[in-house]
Amino acid sequence: MTVREIRVFGDPVLRTAGDPVDPADPATRQLVEDLVETVRVPGRAGVAACQIGVAARAFSYNVDGDVGYVLNPVLVEVRGEVELVDEGCLSVPGLGYPTPRHPWARVEGVDLDGGRVILEGSGLMAQMLQHECAHLDGRLYVQALEKDVRAQAMADIRASSWF
Repeated sequence: MTVREIRVFGDPVLRTAGDPVDPADPATRQLVEDLVETVRVPGRAGVAACQIGVAARAFSYNVDGDVGYVLNPVLVEVRGEVELVDEGCLSVPGLGYPTPRHPWARVEGVDLDGGRVILEGSGLMAQMLQHECAHLDGRLYVQALEKDVRAQAMADIRASSWF
């Protein structure tokens, strides 16, 4: 198990839709181990495979002490009126913006044994599910920002020391 380096805005893998993974493939087991180890770093709620350089449909999570992963996740349901929530991203370090999110979300996928995984919830769990599924589709949260906020975010990104 390895804590992997997080890729930052500008890395092409972050704009690449992830490929489905085969739970039985030994490489998938290693990917899951690395994702789970990487999300255990304090302050992290979720890590998508693309954020560690792998264009695959998998993410790990660490919400309210519950640590896990899901393979081939699909955001199957969201509920409630969209609201603005403060959000940041490990791939856009040090910056955060009010992001439109539904207050409840449900994701379905599988685990390494091919068993069904259902993740659902409100608050941080809903936010994380929507955020990580967007990553797996090759989208960063700054793309979901309202137009004027997105313009400011892009200016902030260009001015950042890591860009």
